[in-house]
Amino acid sequence: MVHPDALEGALARDLDGSFERLVLEYQDRLYSFALRLSGNPADAEEIAQDAFVRAYRAMKTYPKERIRALSLKAWLYRITLNVARNRMRGKRHAHASLDERDGEGRARFDPEDDPRSRPDAVLEEGRRRADIATLVEGLPSRYRSALILRYMEGLRLEEVARVLGQPLGTVKSNVHRAVNALREALSASRRAAARPEVI
Repeated sequence: MVHPDALEGALARDLDGSFERLVLEYQDRLYSFALRLSGNPADAEEIAQDAFVRAYRAMKTYPKERIRALSLKAWLYRITLNVARNRMRGKRHAHASLDERDGEGRARFDPEDDPRSRPDAVLEEGRRRADIATLVEGLPSRYRSALILRYMEGLRLEEVARVLGQPLGTVKSNVHRAVNALREALSASRRAAARPEVI
């Protein structure tokens, strides 16, 4: 893996020759982040690609000193977040078809021979993930973005602050409130699930 400082220096010296290294270094992370924000693989791919295009165009206009001084990871996450926000504003979520096929003609939702893929295990894991995703999605935007960047993308609080363009104290507060809100929502969800049904 290329050390970020070395990559920033290489980009400053030769943007066209080094940009592929930047893409290889960050494509999986930016795609994963975009997927968490959008919830749709096709959108996530387009968001990540658009983020790289915007990053390249921006660096093309930057002096070499500015490229060397970039906090590359935070800068790329911020671009990706902005692209996702612009793209998802007012956009409705698409639903996947259960009959959808992959490139080899197999149904995308065929179970594997793994015990974890048994219908009951898949259903339970799917419910758990859907519950958490729904709860995260239900958080106010300022909490959701901070939570995703900190705990799902693994950024340090200082990096989250740079990505969101917020003071460190605000980010710490928003992450703390997001965790508490999520904890309360999970507890409420579990209590509701444990409550016996009245007929």
